[in-house]
Amino acid sequence: MNLKKIKRAIISVSDKSNLKLLLPTLKKFNIEIISSGSSFKKIRSMKYNCINVSNYTGFSEMLDGRVKTLHPKIHAGILNIRKNSTHRRDLKKQNIPNIDLVIVDLYPFEKQLEEKSKKLIEYIDIGGATLIRAAGKNFNDVTVISNIDDYFQLVKELKINKGSTSIEFRKFMSAKAFGLTAYYDSVVSNWLNNQLNIKFPEKKTVHGKLIEKLRYGENPHQQGGLYKTTDNLGIKKIHGKQLSYNNYNDIYSALSILSTFKKKEGTVIIKHTNPCGVSAEKNQIKSFKDALACDPISSFGGVVAINSIITKKLALEMNKIFFEIIISIGFKKDAFKILKKRKNIILINCNKFNLINEKHYLFLGNAFLSQDSNSMLLNNKLKIVTRKKPSPSQLNSMKFAFNICKFVKSNAIVLANGKSTIGIGAGQPSRLDSCKIASQKALQFVPEKITNSVAASDAFFPFSDGIEELAEIGIEAIIQPGGSINDKKVIEAANNAGLVMAFTGIRHFKH
Repeated sequence: MNLKKIKRAIISVSDKSNLKLLLPTLKKFNIEIISSGSSFKKIRSMKYNCINVSNYTGFSEMLDGRVKTLHPKIHAGILNIRKNSTHRRDLKKQNIPNIDLVIVDLYPFEKQLEEKSKKLIEYIDIGGATLIRAAGKNFNDVTVISNIDDYFQLVKELKINKGSTSIEFRKFMSAKAFGLTAYYDSVVSNWLNNQLNIKFPEKKTVHGKLIEKLRYGENPHQQGGLYKTTDNLGIKKIHGKQLSYNNYNDIYSALSILSTFKKKEGTVIIKHTNPCGVSAEKNQIKSFKDALACDPISSFGGVVAINSIITKKLALEMNKIFFEIIISIGFKKDAFKILKKRKNIILINCNKFNLINEKHYLFLGNAFLSQDSNSMLLNNKLKIVTRKKPSPSQLNSMKFAFNICKFVKSNAIVLANGKSTIGIGAGQPSRLDSCKIASQKALQFVPEKITNSVAASDAFFPFSDGIEELAEIGIEAIIQPGGSINDKKVIEAANNAGLVMAFTGIRHFKH
């Protein structure tokens, strides 16, 4: 176990709320306490003995408290290797005692960043981080505690080992400590890069806080966990079992689409991260029914997100089909009572969700790709390339379909009538196959809505066969990026079929 007796500790913490749990145990095992600033005052106010760090080092705090613990007597006491005879001689020569326990957290930089503090730079912790790193490096001899949630574990360890700690405990706490400093430094680094608009710095650290270990990953034989990069996740499970890896993936896919709609309107149904039905209709019941009608078979067991407070009337309608997860900005009491009776259902409140579109990462073994998130939504700059021009209603429907297209796995084809999808073809290596799937869905589930419908493609049509497939079922307008070497042949096919076609100049690949 390689037990190490603790005789002396240094405590310097911003969050003092759990000191009452810790101090009685330190007193029980006669552990001398060194502290500074507000930590010293707090410990003394709780009637525990404590040595002020300035008295300990013989050196007063300076630079408005920026320099307090940065002193050889502190760091030599932490960093010396107890078995090293040269280290022991050095300490004896300078009359420096060992420090065996370091209890330190860091200034709340991240919190101040979110609150847009004008004194943000003063919350970049130097002394605390240095103490943590020093103690973490010397885990063979020193215990470091960098999180108040670990005080209970420390108390338990000290009681079991009669005032000592084991090498296993010290090494575990060291790993946590270096995780904290790495996270902290990455937050500061990202802030500075954002200030300078540096999107691709020479060194990049992706930081996250573990929220929970999941039941498993994408499959039962894989382990999974959920991390957050900000303090506010923005969603809250209000009923149902623990969320899985796939649940979170689908939830965020749904909310990504929902966040592009106007407030209090819209429905999104997701299966395996792909939308299988979407409607931006303002009427809650019509929006849900239209989204469901697009593909009721795929919708079964999926995730549905409602951009308004779910009413009793909608809850009764939703209960006609099984959804694994229902997401909403709120639930009326009677609606919640109805929905939670459904077996194996999960209910999520997303009223505080705020999509942060900054970066997208794709991990590739020992490398990762980084890019801006695709936050581009279609504006009014369309190029009509056919003889036939769109009506205002067609134009609105085309824009809706194209904006949904960016959330569908490539190759993607979205058919829409008004503000609702009527067929979606996703994830096919051939664009023609995606056209066929979308067409088949529309013919199977909503043939009556094909009249006056439009189609959107996430990328250009390489050949005219996709145009011919869509024209054959009655699609009247197509919107696509354009840019193929065969654009002239594609436009000719659209003209021959009497279609409207618009080029956006924007591609929306999604892999």
